[in-house]
Amino acid sequence: MALQECGLNLNKVSKELQPHGTPQFPCAGYCSSHTDRQEDIIPWHWHEEIEIVYIENGQMNVKIPSNTFFLEKGDCIVINSNILHYAAAVTECKLRSLVFDQTLITGSEDLVFAKKYMQPLLTCNGFSHYFINAGSNRNVADWFNCAFEALAQDCYGYEFTVRENLSRICLFLCRELNPQTDTQNVPPSQDNLRIRKMLAYIHKNFADDISLSEISSAAGISERESLRCFKKTIQLSPIQYLLKYRIMQGG
Repeated sequence: MALQECGLNLNKVSKELQPHGTPQFPCAGYCSSHTDRQEDIIPWHWHEEIEIVYIENGQMNVKIPSNTFFLEKGDCIVINSNILHYAAAVTECKLRSLVFDQTLITGSEDLVFAKKYMQPLLTCNGFSHYFINAGSNRNVADWFNCAFEALAQDCYGYEFTVRENLSRICLFLCRELNPQTDTQNVPPSQDNLRIRKMLAYIHKNFADDISLSEISSAAGISERESLRCFKKTIQLSPIQYLLKYRIMQGG
């Protein structure tokens, strides 16, 4: 399977619609170069698949709600399913990423791989992300690159190599996070749900003369609450984000 073209296709709630891989092999690889220009930024979005980002060269800021990570050459970050995220190069950056559905690892949801490992991991309260710098846990970067190269080269049997190495990374995360002991049933963050709705409204209507009131109404909240929610979650006001998004879209 060749690498897929990097590009976002978002629905009305900023969920990425682009299929990652195929139903028979739900994993896709991406290699892309970025600069610090506004139009080169990867905007806020989310998807149901897990994503692993590896910095091949340069530096990049990766954001999830309320957290920013500075990644340099050799660093990795794993982003859990359904987590909003955003990325921007620091001057210039070349990255590799693998985006995959848990079924690549588990097969049937009734198997032990799903019930004992992946389902507890994906619903673990402490796992929105996992950052791995180049100086620690070198095995994770090696496993990632082994999977990525196999996918990129499209050689016979690459599917086994990709699944084996992504399974190693998932097992590493299970050991580090010990999700079986996380018994809390934490509902999705209200702020994150609101942000998704407001981002969706902005992404759909950015070319129009939209107001703070209209953005707030998209989430059914007051202007003051929308300001608080944006500042807390992505450290910008709704109007600041709107202006930045227009530049990203070439407007």
